[in-house]
Parts: sequence; structure tokens; C-alpha cells
Amino acid sequence: MELNGLRVSRETQERLQHFSALFQKWAKTINLVAPSTLDDLWSRHIADSSQVFQIHPKPVIWADLGSGGGFPGVITAIFLAELQDGWVHLVESNHKKAAFLRTALRETNARGSVHSSRIEDAHAEIGECGAISARALADLDRLLEYSAPWMLGEKDCRGFFHKGRDYLREIDKARGRWEFDLLEHSSAVEQESVILEISNLRRLV
Repeated sequence: MELNGLRVSRETQERLQHFSALFQKWAKTINLVAPSTLDDLWSRHIADSSQVFQIHPKPVIWADLGSGGGFPGVITAIFLAELQDGWVHLVESNHKKAAFLRTALRETNARGSVHSSRIEDAHAEIGECGAISARALADLDRLLEYSAPWMLGEKDCRGFFHKGRDYLREIDKARGRWEFDLLEHSSAVEQESVILEISNLRRLV
């Protein structure tokens, strides 16, 4: 099996397929994603989310903010299971969604845990990490504010944020309050979309 041109092992494929089945089951009673996108679960959500790990395929500690239906946090945790190293801390304050995430991690033997807390309180629970991810959560300025406890100063922590076609406007707005190094990774799934890789974050105001 291939995802975005990357060969996926049989074990990872089985974990992803099990996650997909769980997701479809839970989505009947919990609004995990927009119902209109359920038919495109693999391309719209799973393949899209897998790009984060493909960009940064290292066994690091992740903080996945506003994990929702598990994108990209659970997908990253499934890929880490193959490495048998690294961990994903999924932050989701909605208790029903958090229950789904715990079930998904447990049944796929993925490397992650769930924190049913507000993002603003998560750093105190999680501690330091090497990477942060978020998808369909907030604009870049707000994401950097959420990520600041992990990224500010001399910390070697990078942010990986999915963004749509309006991402240039978000970057311009964020640069009014922040300095940062930026890499733009074009999406292999969504035309005009990107994953923004942020490092060396500094606050201006």
C-alpha cells in the first residue's frame, strides 16, 4: 500500500484500516468531521494527515492540539508504532471525542495518549516536546500563541500546521506579532493547500 507515494508496511496498513473502521462507526453518533467529507475519509483525512509524519519521520514527542477526530495525531501515533519509539500527546477538551481517541489509540496499538484539557493548560501536563501539529483548528497567529510554551526561546521544537488556500494572509498576519523560520510544504493531497513548518519562534509584541 502507498500513501502519497510512500510505501506503507502491512502492519501500518492494518492499523490504518482498523482506525478507519472505528472512525466510521463512531462518526454515526459523534460529529468527528464534517459529514460531507466522510466519503473521502482516506484521501481527505487519512492521507492528508499522514503527510505530517512523512515530512518529519522522526521518533520524537509530539503535541497534537485540538485533536478532534484524530487528524493528524492518531495517524502520526500509528506511524510511530512501527518505529517503536516516539509518542503523541493528543489534546482534546471534548470528552466524547477524547473517548473516541482513547479507543482508537488502544485498538490500533498506536503510540499516544489523550489529555482532556484545554490547550492553554496542556503544557503543564505534557512537558517539553519536539514537534507540534494541528489541523483545522485556528489561524496561524492563534496556533503560534497556543504553541508558544513549547516553542519560545531556545527550545528545539517545530510546528507542523495544515493550511488551506488563504495561508499567505495568515502568515502576513502572524508576522505582525511573531518572528519565525518557515518552510512551506505543498500538499500532495489538497491542491493549493500546504503544511507550514515553523521553527525558531520569537515573540515581537
